[in-house]
Amino acid sequence: MPRAKKKSKTERAGIDNAWSLKIPEFKEQDNPHRLLEESSFASMFPKYREQYLKEHWPLVQKALVEHHLKAELDLLEGSMTVKTTRKTWDPYIIVKARDMIKLMARSVPFEQAMRVLQDDVGADVVKISSLVRNKEKFIKRRQRLIGPNGCNLKSLELLTNCYIVVQGQTVSALGPYRGLQQVRKIVEDTMNNIHPVYSLKALMIKRELAKNPNLKNEDWERYLPKYNSKNTSKRKEPKKKKEKKPYTPFPPPQQESKLDKEMASGEYFLKEEQKRAKRKKEQEARHEEATKRRQERRAQAFVPPEEKPVESKVTDSDMDIEEIKKKIQKGLKKRKTE
Repeated sequence: MPRAKKKSKTERAGIDNAWSLKIPEFKEQDNPHRLLEESSFASMFPKYREQYLKEHWPLVQKALVEHHLKAELDLLEGSMTVKTTRKTWDPYIIVKARDMIKLMARSVPFEQAMRVLQDDVGADVVKISSLVRNKEKFIKRRQRLIGPNGCNLKSLELLTNCYIVVQGQTVSALGPYRGLQQVRKIVEDTMNNIHPVYSLKALMIKRELAKNPNLKNEDWERYLPKYNSKNTSKRKEPKKKKEKKPYTPFPPPQQESKLDKEMASGEYFLKEEQKRAKRKKEQEARHEEATKRRQERRAQAFVPPEEKPVESKVTDSDMDIEEIKKKIQKGLKKRKTE
């Protein structure tokens, strides 16, 4: 008998929708013994972010001190470091702080980046540079994700409740975990040449269907639009196609040399005077042929065109000629009697 598949924890507990679960809050009383080891994470930042980080670093330190974390800014090396202290009681807050400095390095403002420290908010940085090799295609598809005047990006933010920043070769997003999952899928599909408008339409339909309690436990596939890709190959076929010759393991036969051709035709055994006379005769024959063609071409201008025969328009009438003659004779007789 085949082994039965192991059910997940949510299936065993009888949970239909894992996203609807509320995660209990982790409090300081839950970890009274603090952390045993010190952890630290460092993140590099580009040169153009140096001035912004220098101005807002006191605010970063103030936000992290509330969670008993230490933050350091190294302008010479161009890096940010976050560390735990002896008072740190939350084991996962250091990972949240790492995501925060990563987002700030990718041009996310401090006011938005500090939201990652909340329990129900996560962060995701999607690297889009490796998804498209051609630079021109990469720029076009990245602009397609943003849309005209940023309308596609704004629509994606409203539908997923995430804050999204497209910067260089990455797309940074922060918000609820379910929204981050949707953002990553749409970004990857866009870079794989699937227009984001299709995904945005599907998200809008799902949002409307979620409001209806009757459709809560039904399959939504029949309501979602289905699009067929119409990518046709633009490669033009050549006018002259070279037919492949059948493969033979033998090499092609050796071509005859000029000397072999002369010997085969017998010209090799002729004397010099005979060869000269033969060449002269061939040349005269070519001249005569060319003269004949030239005269024929000139004479074509004096050849009259063929005239079409004139068709006589004879109409057959249904009138009887004998009756007409009799009528005329009767008329003549009446005139004579008068």
